[in-house]
Amino acid sequence: MTQQPLLRREESLGYQVNHLSRLLTNALRSRVQAFGVVPGQFAQLLALYERDGRTQAELCRDVQIEQATMANTLNRMERDGLVVRTADHRDRRRTLVHLTPKARYLEAVLVASALGVNTAATAGLSEAEVAAFLSTVQRLIDNLERAEVDGHVPDPDEPVAR
Repeated sequence: MTQQPLLRREESLGYQVNHLSRLLTNALRSRVQAFGVVPGQFAQLLALYERDGRTQAELCRDVQIEQATMANTLNRMERDGLVVRTADHRDRRRTLVHLTPKARYLEAVLVASALGVNTAATAGLSEAEVAAFLSTVQRLIDNLERAEVDGHVPDPDEPVAR
C-alpha cells in the first residue's frame, strides 16, 4: 500500500513557484542568448537600466544576490562587454558598475524579450488577474523577508494571515 505524501507538489507553494521560475528562466534564455546575455545577468542589467553607476554592494542589496555570486556575474558581464567597473571619483575605495554602449544598445531588445515571456506566461489572464498575482507574490516576498529578519518561523498551526 502506497502512503500519500504529506505535501503534494501541486499544493506546494515552493514547488510551484520554483517550477514557474525554471519555465520563465528557460523561456527568457531562449530569447536572449543570441545577444550574449544569460538570465543570471538579467536582474543586474534591469537594475543598471533603472540607475546606472551603482556599487557592487548596492547591486547585491537591490537584486538580492550574495556578494560572491555578484562578483562572478559582474566578472562575466565585464568579459562579455556589458559592464565596466570604474573607481568612484568621490571615494576611490568604491567601485561603480556602469553599462557599456553595447548593453545600452541591447536594452530595448532585452526588455522586449522579457515582456514577450511575461505575455506568454500570462496568456488568458486579465490585467486585473496579473496585477493581483504580482501583488500576492510581493506580499509573499515581504512575509518571508520579514520572517528572515525577525527570525520568526510561523507555526504550522497558526492561522494564515490574509
